[in-house]
Amino acid sequence: MSTQSATDVMTGKEVTAGPIVLLGSPGAGKGTQAKIITGRYGVPHVSTGDLLRDNVSRVTELGKKAKAIMERGDLVPDDLVLDMVGERLVAADCDKGFILDGFPRTTAQAEWLDRFLASRTFAGRFLPPIVIKVQVGYNQLLQRLTGRRTCPACGRIYNVYLQPPRREGFCDVDGAPLIQRKDDSEEVISERLKTYERQTLPLADYYRRQGRLYEVNGELPVEQVTAEMHSLIEKLRAAHD
Repeated sequence: MSTQSATDVMTGKEVTAGPIVLLGSPGAGKGTQAKIITGRYGVPHVSTGDLLRDNVSRVTELGKKAKAIMERGDLVPDDLVLDMVGERLVAADCDKGFILDGFPRTTAQAEWLDRFLASRTFAGRFLPPIVIKVQVGYNQLLQRLTGRRTCPACGRIYNVYLQPPRREGFCDVDGAPLIQRKDDSEEVISERLKTYERQTLPLADYYRRQGRLYEVNGELPVEQVTAEMHSLIEKLRAAHD
């Protein structure tokens, strides 16, 4: 992980990222922005999906419990997810903060996170979570997700609407016919987006009622979204100096 740190342009002080929560639908670009923020502030990107896979692959006690549940076809319960997240967030590389992607997903998880962080300090001071929702319209999300095509030979990814190949249906690199994954069909994607909205609407409302929810326009070019996020993080953290 990078040890790079960012400096506030107004004060010249090093910016401590603290906890950052990224919200946004599938295809909103959270993963892309999380990687950029990680590089700028030198804090880890913590994804619950990655945590689950890591615990299962390392055959930890939590991983063994989770694997048994998943093999039965059941959802991993909150208590196991919270234990994995809690264990990860006390690691040394989280001392200056972290970026949460895919967590919290529910109001109950958000309340747990608030309690978990209530006595936690970052670089010697308390910093509340910065909650950023990446907003992208439904039609744009459909284009991003249903337009995805992959080369089975080299793995290169295209988007027929946004980044099409030079020759329709074929890879620019090796000429192999491009394929669309079954779970990228419009029917599957539409249901995923509806499920996400149902699940996370109460979560967004929870943070909005507390005045802690900040929204950025995820339909802008990646560089503009990044600049807006960096400005927001540094402004909010400067207010706690």
